[in-house]
Amino acid sequence: MARLAGTSTAVVSYVINNGPRPVAPATRERVLAAIKELGYRPDRVAQAMASRRTDLIGLIVPDARQPFFAEMAHAVEQAAADRGKMVLVGNSDYLDEREVHYLRAFLGMRVSGLILISQGPSERAAAEIEAWDARVVLLHRRPEAIDDVAVVLDDVGGAQMVTRHLLEHGHEYVACLGGVESTPAYGDPVTDHVEGWRRAMKEAGRSTEGRLFQAPYNRYDTYRVALGLLAAPDRPSALVCATDDQAIGVLRAARELGIDVPGELAVAGFDDVKEAALTDPPLTTVGSDREAMARAAVDLVLDDGLRAAGSRRERVRQFPAGLVVRRSCGCGG
Repeated sequence: MARLAGTSTAVVSYVINNGPRPVAPATRERVLAAIKELGYRPDRVAQAMASRRTDLIGLIVPDARQPFFAEMAHAVEQAAADRGKMVLVGNSDYLDEREVHYLRAFLGMRVSGLILISQGPSERAAAEIEAWDARVVLLHRRPEAIDDVAVVLDDVGGAQMVTRHLLEHGHEYVACLGGVESTPAYGDPVTDHVEGWRRAMKEAGRSTEGRLFQAPYNRYDTYRVALGLLAAPDRPSALVCATDDQAIGVLRAARELGIDVPGELAVAGFDDVKEAALTDPPLTTVGSDREAMARAAVDLVLDDGLRAAGSRRERVRQFPAGLVVRRSCGCGG
């Protein structure tokens, strides 16, 4: 190929690998023409062995079946493709051992970096990351045990916003559907959603005593929980859910029980998954710019960016939350 292009093998390598040294435009054109004539395809495995890095980014999520994580994974994949990278996805299923399994597997493949949506504060995961000296960016949540660069949402502020909105509709109080008993106390978005609800209720002078309920994050189990909650004689008139998937389960239970939403029960969620606009009635929720968050995570895992920052606060990139008003809260339109 170098002979056909009339240049050296080093220059051919610079063109194929887009560096590390610049190549004159005319020379680059000759090399590209020779590549096309010979039908050359780069050996990515050999390149990875030589550089000790692949064109892969590892992404670990708790459960890609859940709409929020599916949409976030898609956004990461698109952002990675824009940087010439591919994404490997592993599901931890909210289990430490599976999270560690994928950490070891992906890092063993010499991925360019790892984006981790951790299921909780895993000391084992933290030890694994430190042992590999891995390039890791935390996305969506930041467990206390893992002190890497993070891209997160203002979850507390978003929950305050949507709770205030429900209170403005004139409800005596707003109940909250949070996570399960094992939900971590630190770094978990659902915990922050509950905290935001508490703050908004306190600001309004309303008690939260006996008004926080627990449910799994998925719509199916939440539906069963909601059947019991909504059938009680003292059911709330307004309910903010920690996730949209939970809210979708609540809407199904309300329909089955003949409870009018929003006439008898105002419902709001959190995440603004695409399906939220298609529920009956359409779901009021809290949204975020997932595409921008995904781009930030990919850029950070591939570049040095925030890595030189000192304090924990400086190493966190927080994105604002926004209220998405639809009909389930009682607003028209």
